[in-house]
Amino acid sequence: MDKTIFSEASQKLCSLLREVRVEMGIRQQELGELLSEPQSFVSKYESGERRLDVVELYQICLALGIPFSRFIARFEQSLNRKSPHET
Repeated sequence: MDKTIFSEASQKLCSLLREVRVEMGIRQQELGELLSEPQSFVSKYESGERRLDVVELYQICLALGIPFSRFIARFEQSLNRKSPHET
């Protein structure tokens, strides 16, 4: 099992977190305030510099207004999509 923050799955998680935040029309600063965290907290997990535990991920979903189960389903879908470089 690949535990690096640079794994494909980790990168897809970071991308999805950013995608959902942008879809909801929330800036990093605003999300940080909702989480009682600095903007840099959001920036670091979105860039892959910081890993999240499941409780933090759940809290982020709550703050974004997306059900945790829906977020996880979207994440699973992103993992099952082949990249354009795969055959």
